[in-house]
Amino acid sequence: MITYASVVHQPGPATSFAYEEMELAPPGPQEVLVKHHAIGVNFIDTYFRSGLYPWTGPLPIIPGAEASGEVMEAGSSVSHLQAGDRIAYTVPNGAYCQHRVIAADRVVKLPDDIPYETAAAIMVKGLTAQYLLRSTFNVQSGHTILIHAAAGGVGLLAGQWAAHLGATVIGTAGSADKAQLALQHGYHHVINYREQDFVQEVQKITSGQGVEVVYDSVGQDTYPYSLQCLKRRGMWVCFGQSSGVIEDFDLRHLVQHGSLFATRPTLFDYIPTYDTLHAASEQLFDMLLKGHLKVQVGQKASLKEVANVHQQLEGRKTVGSSILTT
Repeated sequence: MITYASVVHQPGPATSFAYEEMELAPPGPQEVLVKHHAIGVNFIDTYFRSGLYPWTGPLPIIPGAEASGEVMEAGSSVSHLQAGDRIAYTVPNGAYCQHRVIAADRVVKLPDDIPYETAAAIMVKGLTAQYLLRSTFNVQSGHTILIHAAAGGVGLLAGQWAAHLGATVIGTAGSADKAQLALQHGYHHVINYREQDFVQEVQKITSGQGVEVVYDSVGQDTYPYSLQCLKRRGMWVCFGQSSGVIEDFDLRHLVQHGSLFATRPTLFDYIPTYDTLHAASEQLFDMLLKGHLKVQVGQKASLKEVANVHQQLEGRKTVGSSILTT
C-alpha cells in the first residue's frame, strides 16, 4: 500500500525534513499493519535527525519512537492483536508516517478510555517515568528527589507519579510559567534555574541533607552540579542530554560528593520483551485510568509540520508533550 512519511535523507537541521510517499509491504507472520492516529515527538528524535546518534538503518531516516492508532491487518502468527484493535507502541524509530508495518510484540492494546492523543503523548515519556521511578531507583514514601526539566514531557508525568508514591518532589524549570505548571503536576518545590542557584536551593529545602536521587535529562549544563544535590551514597540518573553531551565526566566526582552512584539508562533496556513492555504499560495505563496522572499536550501539529516542532524542542520552547496528527 502507499502511505506518506516525514523523512530525512541525510542527518541535518530540522529543515532537512521532507514529506514523501512510501510503499509498504504486507505484514509478515509476526507483524501488524497499523494506521496512526497520533504520533509522539521526543528529544531523542532530534538526536537521530541531527546525527548526534548514528543512524544504522537504511536511508531515509524516519524518526519517531511512539504512536497510537489501530490495527488494519495482523500477521498469521499474531495472537494478541486483530484488525480493529486500538493500540499504542514505542520503538526506537520509524513512527513519523501515516501507516507502518511493525513487530507485533512491540505493540500493546490501548484501553478504550485512553484517547489516541493521550497515548501518543505518554508511551515514551510515561514508560520512562515508570522505569526511572520504579526500577532505576525505587522511589518510596519519605524520599526527597530532584527532577530537572520539571515542565517537560517526562518531568510532568514523573512529578505526579513520584508525589503519588509519597515522595517530596523538587523540580527545576526555566521560567515562572513553567515553574507554575510543574507545581500543578505534583511538585512540592520548583526552582527557577535562570534566577536561582539550584544547588543552594536544594540544600535549603532539604536543610542541608540533600536528596536521595537526581533525575537529570539536561546533561552538560547541570553536570556536575546535580551531584552536589545528593545525599551521601545517593544516585544520579542521567537519562538525557538536552543541553549537550557531558564532556567532562570524572569518576572522582562521585567520591568527592559522598560515594555516589551514577547511571545512564535508556528505556528500551527496561522493556526488551513483550512481557516487560506489557507489564510496564499496564502500570502506566492504570495510573492514567485511576486519575493519578494528568497528561499535558503542549504542542500539536500535523505530520507535515514536524520541522517546526523539532525547532521548538531544540530551542527549549516546548511545555509538556508534543504530538503529530496524521
